[in-house]
Amino acid sequence: MARRILIDPVTRIEGHAKITVYLDDEGNVSDARFHVVEFRGFEKFCEGRPLGEMPGITPRICGICPVSHLLASAKAADAILAVRIPPAADKLRRLMNLGQFVQSHALSFFHLSAPDLLLGWDTPPATRNVFGLAAANPDLARAGIRLRQFGQEVIEAVGGKKIHPAWAVPGGVREPLSAEARDRIKSRLPESLATAQTALQVFKGLLKKFKAETKVFGNFPSLFMGLVAPDGSWEHYGGHLRFVDSGGEVIADELEAARYAEFIGEAVEPWSYLKSPYYKPLGYPDGMYRVGPLARLNICERIGTPLADAELDEFRSHGQGAVTSSFLYHHARLIEILACLEKIQEALEDADLLSTRLRADAGINMPEGVGVSEAPRGTLFHHYQVDENGLIRKVNMIIATGQNNLAMNRTVAQIARHYVRGDTIPEPMLNRVEAGIRAFDPCLSCSTHADGRMALHVRLVAADGTVLDEAVR
Repeated sequence: MARRILIDPVTRIEGHAKITVYLDDEGNVSDARFHVVEFRGFEKFCEGRPLGEMPGITPRICGICPVSHLLASAKAADAILAVRIPPAADKLRRLMNLGQFVQSHALSFFHLSAPDLLLGWDTPPATRNVFGLAAANPDLARAGIRLRQFGQEVIEAVGGKKIHPAWAVPGGVREPLSAEARDRIKSRLPESLATAQTALQVFKGLLKKFKAETKVFGNFPSLFMGLVAPDGSWEHYGGHLRFVDSGGEVIADELEAARYAEFIGEAVEPWSYLKSPYYKPLGYPDGMYRVGPLARLNICERIGTPLADAELDEFRSHGQGAVTSSFLYHHARLIEILACLEKIQEALEDADLLSTRLRADAGINMPEGVGVSEAPRGTLFHHYQVDENGLIRKVNMIIATGQNNLAMNRTVAQIARHYVRGDTIPEPMLNRVEAGIRAFDPCLSCSTHADGRMALHVRLVAADGTVLDEAVR
């Protein structure tokens, strides 16, 4: 008799979700689904708002990555004004985004995933958390907290607030960086660089231990998509879009964000509020692609900083062509932290950061605009249509977590097929299924634009629909 496993809620992620694992008549896993049960509504209630308010409104989608929405929104508004923002404003936006990457990636690795990686999958849940990590390895836990704090301080130094800074505006930014704030950032860089390098060494030392997880935690062929610079190097704010296949071959390049609807489709399934974007030329669901740290390292030709490029060369030894294991999102995330710190170090030497020429003035010149930027979790699109007075008529947002939706579902199924045995849900199996989702560092409140709580629910379901077992956190 076929059965079903339900995991509800999923823990140590941002938002609320559940997982259903379906068993066939022989008791083997036939399918699994990752359900996002928060309601999507943010795009709709933006309608009627003035364009100038959008960079202030949309960061409220999320308290973890408000900077990502702030910058994508401002870029969409720039397109509607049809302006080229001043060089200093562009450089300051980039600096803030680098700080956002550092704080978000540090949160993902040290707070959400390191308890599994360093304490073990089978450690009791009461201690398998950041407090347990602090007890077992206080120096590393403290360093991780301070690394995230550094990223937040970069955001605060540029935008005035660590969370929801109302700083980037249509046409530029509000305020420059002060010399005092620049010097404070500089003083913290050596410690932050040392922490990033230590974390990389710790993670690489664990890879032999996690050979099985590397093989079954979302290891499958797919496309990868993200921004690259004009010279093909790693990019986080500008450049153009590129798709690469699992063999590492570029299948589409120099794609303009404004034309995203020509190559990205958005499918909807009845069992989730999270949309399923796909690469249109291959159709749905064959056009599955991944975004985020793993994708960015697969699509770029180099990073452009010495320490991160050396790590990138080593990282690529884990794949034949592209690196396809989603477990290695953790590795890619740490390399990106190192890259961001090196790029912050370079940026702080630019006198333009202190310039007061920060904004281009213009009215409504175009009926619509698309802003694209790399969020820590992947490529983020904001698409606005306005009337002649600049009031929002329509909004579409394509969030990184949504673009990973098909890959997350396939990851859950792959892990379940490997670990689910029988018609009950032992806690270590539950944690491994959750960990496969956490590798993507999903932000479900972003992707559905709703308020949410961290939670997980897993159900085990027989072929006739009978619920055999449930596990709830």
